[in-house]
Amino acid sequence: MRIALDVMGGDKAPQVTVKGAVQAAREADSLGIEEIILVGDSQAIKKELSSLGASNLPLSIKPAREVIAPDEAAASAVKQKKDSSIVVATNLVKEGKADALVSAGHTGAVMASCLINLKRLKGISRPAIATLVPNIKGATVLLDAGANVDCKPKHLVQFALMGSVYAHYILGIEKPKVGLLSIGEEKSKGNELTFETYRLLENSQLNFIGNAEGKDIANGTVDVVVCDGFVGNVLLKFGESLAKMIMAELKEELSKGFLLKLGAFISRPAFVSLKRRLDYSEYGGAPLLGTNGVCIISHGKSSSKAIKNALRVASEFVRHKVNQHIEENL
Repeated sequence: MRIALDVMGGDKAPQVTVKGAVQAAREADSLGIEEIILVGDSQAIKKELSSLGASNLPLSIKPAREVIAPDEAAASAVKQKKDSSIVVATNLVKEGKADALVSAGHTGAVMASCLINLKRLKGISRPAIATLVPNIKGATVLLDAGANVDCKPKHLVQFALMGSVYAHYILGIEKPKVGLLSIGEEKSKGNELTFETYRLLENSQLNFIGNAEGKDIANGTVDVVVCDGFVGNVLLKFGESLAKMIMAELKEELSKGFLLKLGAFISRPAFVSLKRRLDYSEYGGAPLLGTNGVCIISHGKSSSKAIKNALRVASEFVRHKVNQHIEENL
């Protein structure tokens, strides 16, 4: 399996992205990866590989002279910068020279490049970003997490189907419970979008359990929760900031006094475990479901560990043939 990595994507690229690729390459056999194609400034890539002492690893370089900046208009940048790392990496997938794409770069540009070059899966109107949100039982698949600000009911139904397939084949959930994010559990609660979506989901063959509130995500009541990208992105970023705030406040409080410090020392394994569960880098990246090719979008602030895990997620996605199963279910 070959994975194209946009080395120039991310706030700390290419240092962090190359380091993450090297970490993944050193575990290539266990991750099921045959080759990682590093796409970007070849001189910068070689410099980073040299500083990491990376040799005899399943890594190759595909030069790309341009970079799409975070503040550029996505669609026009993709059309104008044909030699950008995002576009070149996407085209490797299109041409069959790579099985998947991973990028921590401009999210809009990654989406635009995939839509323009890879197109959509047959039967899918809008691709959606699927993100794993930690809950007390494991994780809930949230989609859309930001790809589509405005949606129609049929789009949310397609999100529900794709999320259900993803939860089944990647998370191993036999019959994922699907919830529609709303302001109340009652069928009568919501807006025009949720009313019509509820009716469609109720008559689908999915394991639809009705409306879901925010608390249902955290307590694990639902395995898949669907909403438009505006709501999903706000929810996701609020959750990330809340987790960071809780960990920071807890650390500060436990540093006040000898007994608290002692208790913190004794409880350290539990805190480390909690931090790991809340750390987005453990999840690697979010798949862009619905494109005719595998694309994993990583956080712009991704660490090398997050990049390594994004490459792992891409490998799992390809290995489990998620796109094929989505088409079959459609």
